[in-house]
Formats: sequence, structure tokens, C-alpha cells
Amino acid sequence: HFHILPLNIAIAQLNAVLGDLAGNVRQIIALAAEARAQGADVLLTPELALCGYPPEDLLLRPDFYAACECALNSLASQVSGIDVVVGHPLAEGGRYFNAATVLRDGARRATYRKQILPNYEVFDEARYFSAGNEPCVVDIAGVRCGLAICADVWETGVAEAARQAGAELLLVLNASPLHLHKHLERVEVLRQRIAATSVPLVYANLVGGQDELVFDGASLALDANGEVRMR
Repeated sequence: HFHILPLNIAIAQLNAVLGDLAGNVRQIIALAAEARAQGADVLLTPELALCGYPPEDLLLRPDFYAACECALNSLASQVSGIDVVVGHPLAEGGRYFNAATVLRDGARRATYRKQILPNYEVFDEARYFSAGNEPCVVDIAGVRCGLAICADVWETGVAEAARQAGAELLLVLNASPLHLHKHLERVEVLRQRIAATSVPLVYANLVGGQDELVFDGASLALDANGEVRMR
């Protein structure tokens, strides 16, 4: 007989302010402290939560990446006793990625690079980023958690690769703008990923406005049967 310990997950459904790195770090630190106080093992933030979304041509400036790197170090040094999954831009070897890093107690435990870069409607990520090509699975409180970022779960491939890499749960960072009935469409798409992998998922979405976009939050958790367990 073995005892299964629960994994407690907190979703940071926040309004990240574009370019306000210090303010976004403060928001995430405060939410991490609150989540830890409530017994959470991990805090999941939205896509590019460190810098705000969409950064657009700021992503063509090397000094912007340098500032984000400093902010990420600052955040890492100030979170303890809880894993924080934070979305951020990453400069690496002359290439640029839409990334998510797992921070705990001052250390970067793992970094995932977004693999599917949307390039339609309001999205032009292929203009700024290179695509990652590897799954990222990290042990959080004994559960193997795979990471994915937004468009990664709108097509087949990424979730399946995470499952093959041993993921028992998918943590998805998102900056998905509102349009009519989009929340229903999201659930249908996520159910397709779950049907293919039998891996439950937690979906954190940005909230608030940036220029012409409004982000509607509607973060949710779906179990391995595709049932919405939390919204």
C-alpha cells in the first residue's frame, strides 16, 4: 500500500503590465507568498508574465532581454518554499525564445522553450522568436509536470512529446485574447490533447488589457477525462 500525496497548484491569473518588469516581479512574489501560505506546491503564471504580453518590437532590443534576465534573477532570489513557473523572453546563443522557467529557492530548476509560434491574426511570434524543439518535464512535489506555452496545445505534437518524456500533468502558460465563445473553443481544443495523451492539465491565462487586446483569464483545470474541475 502506498500513499499518494496531492500536488497543490496555484494559478497566478494576473494582469502583467507590459514593460513594468519590477512591478510584475512584485506581483509574482506577492502571489507566490500567498500561494505558499495556502499550501500550494507550485505557482503557475501566464505566458511572458515577467514582461507582459505582447512585447512586440521590444523583442528586437538586446537591452530588453538583458533587463528581463536581471528581473528573472531578482525574482528567483526572492521566492522560497514554492516552485514558481514563470513565462519570460530568453536570449540564448544568439537566438531568442518564448520561455518558461521553473524557479525555487534562488535556483532555475528547468527551462522550456515554446515550440509552436503563432503567426496569424494578432500573433507574429515567428518575427521575434526561434522555436524550441524539446519537451521539458520537471518533478514538482513528486509529480512529473510537463510545460507547454499557449499555441503549443492548439496543435498535436507538443503534449504527446511531453507525455512520452514522462509527464503526468501538463502545466500550460497562456496569453490567449478574448473573442466571442473563445472559452468554449479552448476547452474543446484542450480535450483533444487530453484524449490523445490521458494527461490532465492546468491552464493559466493572462487577464487585463494591452493596446487592442483584452485577456479574459478563464484559467481552468481539466482532469484526465477532459472534465473541467476548476475554472
